Amino acid sequence: LLTGCIDPSEAYQSVEWKVLFLIIGMLGLGQALQYSGVADLLAIKVVETTHGMDPRILISLLYLLSAILTEMVSNNAVAALLTPLVIIVGIQLGVDPKPFIAAVMFGSSASFATPIGYQTNTFVYGAGGYKFGDFFRAGFPLAVILWIVASILIPVIWPL
Repeated sequence: LLTGCIDPSEAYQSVEWKVLFLIIGMLGLGQALQYSGVADLLAIKVVETTHGMDPRILISLLYLLSAILTEMVSNNAVAALLTPLVIIVGIQLGVDPKPFIAAVMFGSSASFATPIGYQTNTFVYGAGGYKFGDFFRAGFPLAVILWIVASILIPVIWPL
C-alpha cells in the first residue's frame, strides 16, 4: 500500500478472512483455557502422567503431538492451544519452558503429510490434482526426519 504496488481494494480482497478469524478464535480459546484454569489442570495432569520422565523425552512427545494435530487443524490453532499449556508444564517441572515452547512452535509448523493441515497444502492439492496419498508419501518421511532432528536439537539449543 505504501509503495503503490497494490491499491486498498486489492489488499482487502487478498485477506484470508477464514484464517484470520480462526486465529482470533483460537487465541481467544487459548486465553480462556488460561484464565479459566483449564490449562493449569491439563498441565498438572501432564506433569503427573510424565512424572520422572526425562524432560527431553517430553520435548519429543510435545513436538510429536503438535505435529500430529497440525495435520488435522490449523498450525495457528495448535500453537495457540498448546503454548499456554506447555509454559505451565515447564514451570510445574521447574525447568525453563522455552524448549517446550520451541517444540510446539516447530511441531505445529510441520504440516507436510496431509493437504488439510495448512492452507498452502490445500491450494496445491486442488490446483495440482494431487491425491491425499501423494502428500503422505512425500510428507510423512519429512515429518519423521524433522521430529528426530528437533528432538535432538531443541534441548541443545535451549538447554533445560
